[in-house]
Amino acid sequence: MTKAHLPVLSPLLIEDQVRAALNEDLGRAGDITSQATIAPDLSATAELNVRENGVIAGMALAAAAFRLMDPSISFEAFVSDGDHVAPDTVLARVSGPARAMLSAERVALNFLMHLSGVATYTATFADEIAHTPARVCCTRKTIPGLRALEKYAVRMGGGSSHRFGLDDAILIKDNHIAVSGGVTGAVSAARAFAGHLVKVEVEVATLEELEEALEAAPDVILLDNMGPELLRRAVEINRDCAGLSDEAYPADSRRVKLEASGNVNIKTIRAIAETGVDYISTSKITMAAPTLDIGLDIAVG
Repeated sequence: MTKAHLPVLSPLLIEDQVRAALNEDLGRAGDITSQATIAPDLSATAELNVRENGVIAGMALAAAAFRLMDPSISFEAFVSDGDHVAPDTVLARVSGPARAMLSAERVALNFLMHLSGVATYTATFADEIAHTPARVCCTRKTIPGLRALEKYAVRMGGGSSHRFGLDDAILIKDNHIAVSGGVTGAVSAARAFAGHLVKVEVEVATLEELEEALEAAPDVILLDNMGPELLRRAVEINRDCAGLSDEAYPADSRRVKLEASGNVNIKTIRAIAETGVDYISTSKITMAAPTLDIGLDIAVG
């Protein structure tokens, strides 16, 4: 994916998120350590340095943390979100009032380290399946309040987003099916309810449910907790149902898209992708991503 096709975070979202984080950190009295130890007129210059290989995400949030603390702080970025970086890469240079700079440091690093960690971990998954047409997707399993940022970081790492929330797509899961009385009825009801731009996906756990779902013709079928052999068979059933040849599959638009979910991790994703599914969703890339090691190295100017 080229930089031209990458998403951009809303400046309003960035400001709201960063302002809330600064208020949480500063509390009622502000940064009493910096107030106690640093003269108000002292300036400093610092560099944001990365200490391991990774993919960067969150530069605009880091810049906003310093700007909101003091608009006179300059933030000179040397990399962009989505860039792959090596250890000792200087991400940005920050200059200005030392008190404000140190007060903003932790919030800037928290956003940058966490989002870069998500982007980096996503890239690891994406690299594992790069030889297949499948795409790794994040889910609604995100840290509360950070969903938009984490889904953005996933895109920076080469992943895709599943639905953003409960309101932008219909995903009929096992409990919906149990309450509504079956796959066919649930999909039919969803079709009647949804607007023409709203996608309908249904979860199945067996090949029998898959065949019923294919008859109901949703946009996507989620294959839940199926091993590679069952997934491979599901792909074949989907192809045969659409009447496609091996040559036409998987590109033909007549077939239903298939998404694999459950027991997806860095050790299993390659085998899952090689079955021929279109999408692989996992909470690992948002909920289990380690932070990227980034530090602020400061020198009094």
